[in-house]
Amino acid sequence: MSSIQQLSVSHLLGIKTLTAEDIQLIFETADEFKEVINRPIKKVPSLRDLTIANLFFENSTRTRISFELAEKRLSADVLNFSSSSSSVTKGETLLDTVNNILSMKVDMIVMRHPAPGAPHFLSHHIKANIINAGDGTHEHPTQALLDAYSIREQLGDLAGKRWLFLATYSTRA
Repeated sequence: MSSIQQLSVSHLLGIKTLTAEDIQLIFETADEFKEVINRPIKKVPSLRDLTIANLFFENSTRTRISFELAEKRLSADVLNFSSSSSSVTKGETLLDTVNNILSMKVDMIVMRHPAPGAPHFLSHHIKANIINAGDGTHEHPTQALLDAYSIREQLGDLAGKRWLFLATYSTRA
């Protein structure tokens, strides 16, 4: 792995706040870790000694499992939280729930929430780093980055290109 570099942001809340250099760093890091997942031993100590809480306030099998698998392959300790089996069902607030979890010495939060802006709200009230894993119909920055990474793999470069992404949402009774 290359020397440690930092993003220009503390939280990954959306793609608008990322610089071109941030996106390049994310893509280069993904290239390196792509090699790791093709090894017989798919684990590296990059996040050893960090505890990450996956807070999912709505169902999402693929996103939750993808984050959990990546975190474990990077040697993080992982906590999975589901609001349906928590004090949220008794009326505990988002901030109280997250602060209770952070009191257990959690270092980072990956959050999926149905309310647009929920990760942004938290970023103003807690000290832990936050990764937005989807906030309602607002934004899903990790999915946008994955889509852009996949396009980059196919076309070789994203510079000077304009993209239109269409998403469809369905509601179920």
